Amino acid sequence: MTSSSVIRRRLLILDDDPLIGQTMMSIAGLAGLEARYTAHPAEFFRVVEEWNPTHIALDLVMPEMDGVQVIQDLALRGCRAAIIITSGVGARVLDAAGRLAAEHGLNIIGVLAKPFTPARLRQLLLSDFPVAPGSSAPVAAPGVGCASAALPDAEDLRQALRSGAIVPYYQPKVVCATGALAGFEVLARWRHPECGLIHPARFIPLAEANGLIDALTLHVTEQALHWFAPLCATVDGTDGIGVPSMPGAGVQLAVNISARTLSNTALFEEVRDQCRRLGVAPERLSFELTESSAMDDPTASLDLLTRLRMQGFHLALDDFGTGFSSMVQLVRLPFSELKIDKSFVMTAMHSEESRTVTRFIVDLGRSLGLRCTAEGVEDVHILAYLQAIGCDLAQGYAIARPMPGDVALRWMQQRAWVR
Repeated sequence: MTSSSVIRRRLLILDDDPLIGQTMMSIAGLAGLEARYTAHPAEFFRVVEEWNPTHIALDLVMPEMDGVQVIQDLALRGCRAAIIITSGVGARVLDAAGRLAAEHGLNIIGVLAKPFTPARLRQLLLSDFPVAPGSSAPVAAPGVGCASAALPDAEDLRQALRSGAIVPYYQPKVVCATGALAGFEVLARWRHPECGLIHPARFIPLAEANGLIDALTLHVTEQALHWFAPLCATVDGTDGIGVPSMPGAGVQLAVNISARTLSNTALFEEVRDQCRRLGVAPERLSFELTESSAMDDPTASLDLLTRLRMQGFHLALDDFGTGFSSMVQLVRLPFSELKIDKSFVMTAMHSEESRTVTRFIVDLGRSLGLRCTAEGVEDVHILAYLQAIGCDLAQGYAIARPMPGDVALRWMQQRAWVR
């Protein structure tokens, strides 16, 4: 089912040129969208809160408040609308603004250089707009129900760990060439009674600052391994839950690791022991860490990560391409996978620079014998491009959003896997 069948699309336009605004409203109306236009940022943010648009068209250059400031404010508000950035500035500036919006966590679906064609705007407005599994509306911003004075603190987080309110969600990774399931990335979510579902960007820093990150990592990993173990027991045919068996080495589970956790060897020993008890081969588990994580104590990181690889665990270098020391880390540490940062992937279809970087990382990974995973794959066009350049794996909203364990199992059962 496409989102257009369950969501009434609403476009909000912020542009200081009334002619452009009226033109975009007319194009949107003919495409079946409700549309509103304003030239004033204050009114724009009021309408964002009251009208809850599914799409936003944002001009970069405006006299009262420039587009970068608007992007920053939308990110602080947790906006999940599909955002189109428009401007008459050069392509490089537009591309940079698109990457900026993506890095702020906004759902950037394209940039639109002025003058634009009606067909291009319609294409963006009618492209698939992802919703959560089983939902009939766009996903609400994490924690959007919290008043600022009631934001969770460290004691709330401790209680959440004790009560089991922190739960794993699973986002599938698929083989670009065939669409076959390759594995899942584990992503923590906090089910808060007042704030709703809280994204890890809100509570991971809280955990790190208050000495709770190791407990959080172990808590989520334990739950994920118990969920994952039955999949590892799959044999030819189907297993007890009716999931078709996978070819080759089987699906993998990826767990994110904080820089602060790298010094806790006991935690990794506990994860290793859990894998043994549950019958999960180390080769099925991958630890994902950013290059900045490994830079805090390079020698200790090298010791620990080398031991993990010797034990059979996989290591993925996350957000590759965003840091100055990526190449150094890639050479000195025993990674088995590169994850292309989503800021490049999400802008690849309208940025030659992003396509060049993405292609370079894929070629680099292949030359070093590393798998490459593209994050932030949000439409079929990007997936087709990744297939064409030989990227190994993909994950993103075009495939599936992160899901609770039971939803992920149903998703697997309903999908016709290609061998």
